[in-house]
Amino acid sequence: MSPQPDILPSLRARQLSCRYGARVAVDALDLDLHPGEVLGLLGPNGAGKSTTLQMLSGNLAPSSGSVEICGVDLSEQPEAAKAHLGYLPEIPPLYRELTVGEFLRFAARLHRVPKADLDAAVRQALRRCGLDDVAQRLIGSLSKGYRQRVGIAQAIVHNPSVIILDEPTAGLDPLQIREIRELIGALGRTHGVILSTHILAEAEALCDQVLILHQGRTVYSGGMADLCRQWQEDGPRAVAGNGLEEMFVRLTRQESPP
Repeated sequence: MSPQPDILPSLRARQLSCRYGARVAVDALDLDLHPGEVLGLLGPNGAGKSTTLQMLSGNLAPSSGSVEICGVDLSEQPEAAKAHLGYLPEIPPLYRELTVGEFLRFAARLHRVPKADLDAAVRQALRRCGLDDVAQRLIGSLSKGYRQRVGIAQAIVHNPSVIILDEPTAGLDPLQIREIRELIGALGRTHGVILSTHILAEAEALCDQVLILHQGRTVYSGGMADLCRQWQEDGPRAVAGNGLEEMFVRLTRQESPP
């Protein structure tokens, strides 16, 4: 989906940076995420992806720069901004001793869903994530694929405008991966989704926009179609194979500017 110029971004980051002493983990990152768009955050290990997601979700204060979620400044009004945000970290924050339904009700209360709307919010999250049949089961008894679904359900139970997913298919079997990808694709039609993944085929299948990081710096930001078109136009240098994979390798092998 291509964003319309008159539609405001669901999430906007400007000159977002993070420094640990002399080391720059993320350097002057700009990002726009629009409604109904899936943005893939890609990069090799140590590129700054996790740090970026922590800053975008309000779990880490940036050294400089700004983040706005639905027009609300995250640093100035953190509670109001986070009300529009759902976040699934790489390790889902689950309570294994609770049933799926109990946990989602607890998550909805943490997200300040009004008491009168709690039951409906939980039912909708269960339905959207394919969890109706396991609502009464303990989370600790579920397979990893179902636990990932529960993690996504807690991120959407309050119907946020922006959903951030950090490696949501890591460690799943091929069938579970396919099911989670279908769920992400469905969410991407109605929400703005940021997807961090090491699986380039996953990004190619799901993402409208791509941001590639290398050593904390943005080496590509734009549409997936534009990236693949750039690969095709490289002529003899573009070897046979996956376009995104070839461009990813080429961009992340470049030396960072001084």
